[in-house]
Amino acid sequence: MKLSAYTISELADVVCGGNGWPYRRGTDLVDLFNEFGFRDVYESGFPSRAVFAKEKLTALAGKPAMSDLLCAIADPRLWFDLNLPIGTPTHDDCVAKLNELLAFDKVQLVRGDFGYKVRSLDGTLILAESIPEDLPAASAASIDAQIQKCRVKIEAGDYDGAITNARALLEHLLLAIEAELSTEPPPTFDGDLGRLFNRVRSLLNLDPRRKDISNALRQVITGLASIIQGLGTMRNKMSDSHGTTYKPARHHAKLAVNCAMTLADFLFETKAYQQAKGFIATSATPAPVAPAVSARPNTNKDSA
Repeated sequence: MKLSAYTISELADVVCGGNGWPYRRGTDLVDLFNEFGFRDVYESGFPSRAVFAKEKLTALAGKPAMSDLLCAIADPRLWFDLNLPIGTPTHDDCVAKLNELLAFDKVQLVRGDFGYKVRSLDGTLILAESIPEDLPAASAASIDAQIQKCRVKIEAGDYDGAITNARALLEHLLLAIEAELSTEPPPTFDGDLGRLFNRVRSLLNLDPRRKDISNALRQVITGLASIIQGLGTMRNKMSDSHGTTYKPARHHAKLAVNCAMTLADFLFETKAYQQAKGFIATSATPAPVAPAVSARPNTNKDSA
């Protein structure tokens, strides 16, 4: 994420605290920035808080960690134990004011169910909001790494690299879902993303041949396979994983990344929904068969 020098200067004051924002001492600032890759120690001769914060923010500019830092400083839990005088800006006031500043750099903090996410205003890239926190550490790290690489490469103009990572994102998430839900050891991945998707689709009760799925949803589910196939073709023709046949433009890369993000979000939402309803098991434990929608009164809701 690229932020202007003016924004970084103003952001340094926000990080230090005051005017509604939680106050941070020098030791607090060291602890905060060390969470994002620094290895500083608070000792004698330490610079002023504002100088230190600005120096670290400048070092983070253009890196994915900047997005994580913005989300961290806006965490509403930081306001829980604050006894602020009457008339002091509230948490919502502070974030709204920060968003006014960030808008000049074409980014915004967006409130989710659990904290904030950073959204680009410059041809928005979709956020995969439903990536679960209970994935095995290795799978979660792989998926998160691909998401971050997609964003970084779009911002850096590495469009063929972004397409490669969009495809890798789908590969990692499909493998993670299959490993969690399959009652038997999954076959070794042979590089065929379409075949892998079909196996995962069955595990998630998304087989379009099901009689209890509405025609509209069946068309959408069938379209998911087309997205998988299309991303594979884009990767082969336009990405840096093979000899590049066509040079992708920004909008090509954004299409690939947004398709991958949308599909990732849908698959994880579907898994969570099916598990909550008891239609599929958790951790490969047998679960009841999903009841047929056609056997119940029409509620305009599919079990998928």
